[in-house]
Amino acid sequence: MKVLRIIARLNVGGPARHVVWLSQGLQSAGYETLLVAGVVPPGEDDMSYIAAEAGVIPYVVPQMSREVSHKDAFTIWKLFRLMLRERPAIVHTHTAKAGTVGRVAGLLYRWLTLSVLFGRPRRCRFVHTYHGHVFHSYYGPLKTRLFLVIEKLLARVITDRIVVVSDQQRREINENFRVGTPEQFAVIPLGIEVNVYADWERRRPIARAELGANESEVLIGIVGRLTEIKNHRLFLEAAARLPKLTNSTVRFLIIGDGHLRNELELQTKSLGLRDRVSFLGTRKDPENFYPALDIVALTSLNEGTPLTLIEAMANARPVVATAVGGVVDLLGQPQHESDGYTLCERGISIRTGDAVGFTHALARLIEDEELRRDLGRRSFDFATQHYAKERLIADVSELYAQLVDPVPVKTTARSAKELPNQEITSH
Repeated sequence: MKVLRIIARLNVGGPARHVVWLSQGLQSAGYETLLVAGVVPPGEDDMSYIAAEAGVIPYVVPQMSREVSHKDAFTIWKLFRLMLRERPAIVHTHTAKAGTVGRVAGLLYRWLTLSVLFGRPRRCRFVHTYHGHVFHSYYGPLKTRLFLVIEKLLARVITDRIVVVSDQQRREINENFRVGTPEQFAVIPLGIEVNVYADWERRRPIARAELGANESEVLIGIVGRLTEIKNHRLFLEAAARLPKLTNSTVRFLIIGDGHLRNELELQTKSLGLRDRVSFLGTRKDPENFYPALDIVALTSLNEGTPLTLIEAMANARPVVATAVGGVVDLLGQPQHESDGYTLCERGISIRTGDAVGFTHALARLIEDEELRRDLGRRSFDFATQHYAKERLIADVSELYAQLVDPVPVKTTARSAKELPNQEITSH
């Protein structure tokens, strides 16, 4: 059965890995996938090597870019022609831009046929996955409202299923922003290759030695693209405040690259942090750098479910993160509030943009090694039990099966019971 999977670009981040794993993994379930992607623009790191390593060869549409452009019309036409050629049973779009151009092309594909005269549009199911959303913190009010109107319209006229990666994201998109109907939504959490991180304890001394870290140093890392939505400024501001709260030797590692690197390096210099902050650039070996870290931080203004936190948890690393999107579901139930942060079952959450709370949360973990171990152990158990790549592939496979041959779905009900604070809904 043919699946056309469309993503705007294979840049550094969770969505690129996600679409490659699905394209490769669903073959054994009888789904032949053609992965369609745009090109990665200058200033962003390309993750096409992930597809190459998996033996997935993307069909590239050079005109498909992240920003709104006059080239979008050509992209839509090209995708429409591709659908005519491939005749997919399912078109599955990922991320905002691909979701828009892919589903508009799908409208043309479904209805521009002579059989419509006899009440028979082309038979094809359309699925869209929100890995995050652009309904706040990305653009100005006017553009944001426009995108929200477009998403509501596409959900109504062309989308059979809307996939989100956490229940928090479902509530936000469906209940708060009124996109789609409850019956359209399926919550399917992300998956990772958990076995890659199984021997993190053996790797830890090797990884720390490579970074020149002694046993007493506390390494705090943040992993992600250097772009506005990730809010690395907050990370650096907390780094400048920490000496007032702890006497421990602390180093800060920024792992990733992007167009804000020069600006962030200037901020590091202006805050007097050059001896304590290191920019490591993009790393292709997460199994080697996560074990070296003592704390993993996330300061984003908006997220779906950040793959970096799941990877950190699979390495038994304690995390401090802003309470955005699926982060809430990852960290679990609140246990205790103090000094502007909330201690949760599997990590510490802070309010978006709260430098004081973030600093106090880091200080708490720096000074409490037992708490770091406890949170790391709980995180490891949770990630390895609920976020395996195999579970992701099985859930998507059964979602597809229900779309093309509607029968009661077992996987989604099972996953709902297995994932604390989350549910998978499919009708």
